Amino acid sequence: MTETRSSILPVALLGAIALASGCGDEGETSTGPTPEAACDSEPVVMTTDAGVEFVRTPDACFASLPDWPYEPHYVDIDGLRQAYVEAGPSNGPVVMLLHGQPTWSYLYRKMIPVLADAGYRVIAMDHLGMGRSDKPIDIAAYTYLGHGDRLERFIQALELRDINLFVQDWGSLIGLRVVGLHPDWFARVAVGDGDLPVVPPGFQPYPPVEDPDVEIDAAFPFAAIPAQQASFYDGCELLGFDADFAGWMSYAMKARSFHPAEVLEALTWFDIPPAEEAAYDAPFPSRIYLAGPRVFPSLVNELAGQNQAAREGLTAFDKPFLALWSSNDPGGLGQCATQEKLVTSIPGALGQPHSRLPEASHFLQDDQGPEIARRLAQFFASGPSGPSIFNRRYCEVLLVDVQGSTATVSVFNTTSFNECPAEQWEALDAATIAQDEGVAAAVLNGPRRFALDSAITGSSATGETKDFGGITMEKVAELQLPVSQLQQMQGGMPYTEVVVMRDNTWTFDAGREVYELVSPVGDTYVMQSFSQQIDPDLVRWELPLLGSKLALPAGWSFRAVPQPATLNVVATGEATVIQDELGNTYQKL
Repeated sequence: MTETRSSILPVALLGAIALASGCGDEGETSTGPTPEAACDSEPVVMTTDAGVEFVRTPDACFASLPDWPYEPHYVDIDGLRQAYVEAGPSNGPVVMLLHGQPTWSYLYRKMIPVLADAGYRVIAMDHLGMGRSDKPIDIAAYTYLGHGDRLERFIQALELRDINLFVQDWGSLIGLRVVGLHPDWFARVAVGDGDLPVVPPGFQPYPPVEDPDVEIDAAFPFAAIPAQQASFYDGCELLGFDADFAGWMSYAMKARSFHPAEVLEALTWFDIPPAEEAAYDAPFPSRIYLAGPRVFPSLVNELAGQNQAAREGLTAFDKPFLALWSSNDPGGLGQCATQEKLVTSIPGALGQPHSRLPEASHFLQDDQGPEIARRLAQFFASGPSGPSIFNRRYCEVLLVDVQGSTATVSVFNTTSFNECPAEQWEALDAATIAQDEGVAAAVLNGPRRFALDSAITGSSATGETKDFGGITMEKVAELQLPVSQLQQMQGGMPYTEVVVMRDNTWTFDAGREVYELVSPVGDTYVMQSFSQQIDPDLVRWELPLLGSKLALPAGWSFRAVPQPATLNVVATGEATVIQDELGNTYQKL
């Protein structure tokens, strides 16, 4: 068991992102290890018809692995076995799980049973050179395009269609490439800490590792990271992190001491028990078996000019797409900006329950496997219930007419027309609008983002539209309330109930995480929208941890609650609402 870990993570694609059933043994010309061969027996080098020399990890290496009861299956591709495990009903919807480097399908041991119990046919594949797949001994046998080609042929061999896919790390660069080139093969796609980067033709991100087959003694570059990982982030802000990807390429390729478990231990939030560390190392009983994990980081230099067409296909993917991230992966793959780039560029990502999981690092499947699987089971099962407005940016102009102690508020909202263009919004002046509209006051409420999936509000509004500084808005409500309550709603008295006369139904789709305030007496208030007016940097990823930002009054608490079924928050005649000190709005259940 590793006691310490370093401050420089080797995340398999950290540098790349910073830039931007089975068949037999046909094709073998020699005999592999016998089923009785000991794990530490002399490696047997075999050769395919095409002259590729490879080894095969003895079955004994995989005996009695903790939480791994699965029998291997194989598909023969060019004389090399591609291994996978399968669980769940054979006629269930297909879920495919793809790992990265230097792991194998054992990474999914905490997720497979949850998904299988939910009725899915779960397939977890080992990339060439990893897990129980065959292992060419020459590093030149491993290429980025070769991994993608083998995945395509694996899917075709098993005749898989309507695939629900989850990918992570190098599994995302390989898997998302195939999605972009063959979107019709997939029903839904989810990614954790991954991407499909486009590197310009002719550009080499890093110098190639010199003398790659020369072994060296090198210090593990991550030895300073404790087994119980410390936080690398303040919200989405990365706290002082130095990424030496070129150094990681060299260490993985040449270091005599390199073995996968040390990397898994370094890049997980929780300490990994010794028996599970040994399971991650099981496919590699000696260095001759390690060519695949050794060369994987260096494949970043093969990305140049390869992914443009696949990326274009991915950015046209309009079926459901989920970005489920860890909250403590400081590499380029784990940062908020990487997740946001996918979410904002892929049509199918709109309105999905994207999240950043607490107490999870780069290998989030090991840290939070059951929770990820639970969310995936709901995501893969859910059908579209119309376009979601979750996280959609909007702004409001409130025109206030005062008669005595009563305020009539006409609410104009951008939701039906636009997402409140920042430049025009920032140029608006409330006093000028009030004068132009002939009202006592105008209130600029925004920018805000919805924390729900759909909203139906009944009111006496006429549906008229107005143009405010070039921003088209629709009148969505007309409210009457005491002036004192209007003042409270504008942030003067956070955590104070205000009663608004309206009918509404706020809908949160199944699988959505709902954010709640709970009063000292147990009353629950569900977040309807969050504000970026007081805290412009507040983004959806920070909502699960919002409680640490709020100055909650004594006895109050904040919580993030996953919803297994659709939740409707309904008000008839009147709604009781509160705001926190950041202007986030909640309605009482």
